Amino acid sequence: MSKKQPRIPIPKVFTEERFQTQTEMLQLQRKPNKLYIGIPKETTLQENRVALVPASVDTLIAHGHRVVLESGAGERANYSDHDYSEVGADIAYSTEQVYKADIIIKVAPPTLEELDHLRPNQILFSPLHLPIITAEYLNRLRHKRVIALAMEYIMDEVGSYPVVRIMSEMAGLCAMHTAAELLANTSGGKGVLLGGISGVPPAKVVILGAGVVAEFATRTALGMGAEVRIFDNNIYKLMRVQNMVGRPLNTSSLNPQQMRKELLTADIAIGAIHSKTGRTPIIVGEDIVSHMKTGSVIIDVSIDQGGCFATSEVTSHDHPTFTKHGVIHYCVPNIASRVARTASIAVSNILTPILLKAATTGSIERVIQTELGLRQGVYTYKGCLTNEYLGERFQIKFTDLDLLITSNL
Repeated sequence: MSKKQPRIPIPKVFTEERFQTQTEMLQLQRKPNKLYIGIPKETTLQENRVALVPASVDTLIAHGHRVVLESGAGERANYSDHDYSEVGADIAYSTEQVYKADIIIKVAPPTLEELDHLRPNQILFSPLHLPIITAEYLNRLRHKRVIALAMEYIMDEVGSYPVVRIMSEMAGLCAMHTAAELLANTSGGKGVLLGGISGVPPAKVVILGAGVVAEFATRTALGMGAEVRIFDNNIYKLMRVQNMVGRPLNTSSLNPQQMRKELLTADIAIGAIHSKTGRTPIIVGEDIVSHMKTGSVIIDVSIDQGGCFATSEVTSHDHPTFTKHGVIHYCVPNIASRVARTASIAVSNILTPILLKAATTGSIERVIQTELGLRQGVYTYKGCLTNEYLGERFQIKFTDLDLLITSNL
């Protein structure tokens, strides 16, 4: 007979644990945070838009948040102080009072003087107009240790840029209307009608880029009877524009020879190239511009990211055009500001859900930690520059935002 193996004593803690009452793990519900939002009056670039319209302010205040608006901030978009006070906003009569808010929202980049009002850990929502950004500007933001987000780089859940898209729709429409005006004698043009009439051929429009600007510019140009050529290296985008417009179009990749041929005979050239990270590449050199038809028009919608024409320079609504090599250039970065009320409503519709989500999550900083799309827009974070392109351009140390967020968890 074999020997019976001795039993090894097993502690009860290993055998009886599963029969004991376990601690129930419940998700801790975060208490909604109340936001304090400031809207300064825009003073630069003839900016006529306002970041939040009264309807959006009404929604935010109904959720218990506080909104302070500098007196006159909405007047150029035809919203009075009374419109805002009626929905519960506080009206401030000094810039310093507005900048006491935790979140500052602007539709134009703050000036160096406005940066002095900022304080550490403040949230700044504003566009990032690359042609006017300087190393001093970025260093001031770093010194203030604010969290700055560029509206045009904020992504949504499907990977698109909502602010860029809605402004691009407006820019495409406005670009063609503006070009039609600039071709007229009264604006210094050659006196060419955009759409042809019986016995007279229509004007030729060349569009660089096949994104949203191109789509809406094409629709407008075709609706006015113009002849359109579209260039883009993304064949899918070219197919998309044709599908959205609903008719065959004359399209091409960015072939230098073909592009030069079309530009030299164009009446209107529209730059609609968008960069996801930094400056828009220069697609058209000065040599081509110098050989374009005298009196032709360039509308560089890409100017807010540097422009895609070598001859482009930032202009304003007060002095929107200049002539170089006989070609009229229109390079206003905030082209949508021409229709300020519509543009204000559009921007407000995008920002309001972000603010409401931040309140339910706890703070905008927490949304930045969890939402890749919002994190995409951050370019300075508590004293660090987090945009790689800006770091390389201005020779400023760049720090990966993901590393900064991880270290703060």
